[in-house]
Amino acid sequence: MKVDSAGAWAFARAGRAAAALGALLALSACSAVVSSSTGRMADGVAGALVDQNDPETVRQAAPAYLVLLDGMIAEDPDNAKLLIAGAELYSTYAGAFVDDPERAARLARKGRDYGWRGLCREHRATCETWTAPYDEFEAAVRALAIEDVPAAFACATAWATWISANRDDWSAVADKARVDALIRRVVELDPSYRKGTPYLYLGVLETLLPAALGGRPEEGRRHFEQAIELSGGRDLMAKVLLASEYARMAFDRDLHDRLCREVLGASPEAPGLTLSNTLAQERAQRLLDSSDDYFGE
Repeated sequence: MKVDSAGAWAFARAGRAAAALGALLALSACSAVVSSSTGRMADGVAGALVDQNDPETVRQAAPAYLVLLDGMIAEDPDNAKLLIAGAELYSTYAGAFVDDPERAARLARKGRDYGWRGLCREHRATCETWTAPYDEFEAAVRALAIEDVPAAFACATAWATWISANRDDWSAVADKARVDALIRRVVELDPSYRKGTPYLYLGVLETLLPAALGGRPEEGRRHFEQAIELSGGRDLMAKVLLASEYARMAFDRDLHDRLCREVLGASPEAPGLTLSNTLAQERAQRLLDSSDDYFGE
């Protein structure tokens, strides 16, 4: 079944945002993989990956990590840490580095499935609730505790990437409310988790539609600004998303161009953020280059 025009438009925006958000998940995904296998030396390799300032190097290297991770999960299928890492790494790669829609959807589905399995292992009450009546799912989410936050966030973000990759399918789009519930529970339990990354997802969710169609763009702006504050301004992707998802919707060119220039003028080098910051700068340049066409000269 196809979504209506408003739904299709919203998830076209979500797809663009997901591509930007995907890079934010790389650090914990890679770290979870290596800490479960080869220890200190591999931790250094993971750190080098996320601190890489050449996205193309990561694009070419990531498939080897995916194959390695699949093998590790096959050997230890109930290992929640490996499943969480699989959810994050697959959604990162599918959302940020894969251009072919069919391939992205296929990889995102694997990430979503790993996310479901990982959260199920960490919190058994969630098992089999993914397609259960919403009230049952919501009750399981409300029962999540602070120790479940990493698994819940990995599950939510991998699920969101899968929805974005299948945004023409109403049965996929209908899962948005479940993703929203998971991310909001993460924020309730740990407002500063990953220096504000969950707020970026909330910001995207609130700006999918304009206010006239039921969106809450001003609430979305507050979420983006909270993410910027929690990262101490070091997370450049937060500013890019504030520009692309809020400023363009609000037709606020001054804010849009100022944010893009701030991102382009900043150093991308930051522990654990260099890769995503480099991608943010690439996107900021594209936004600035298209500013005249979008807003009018």
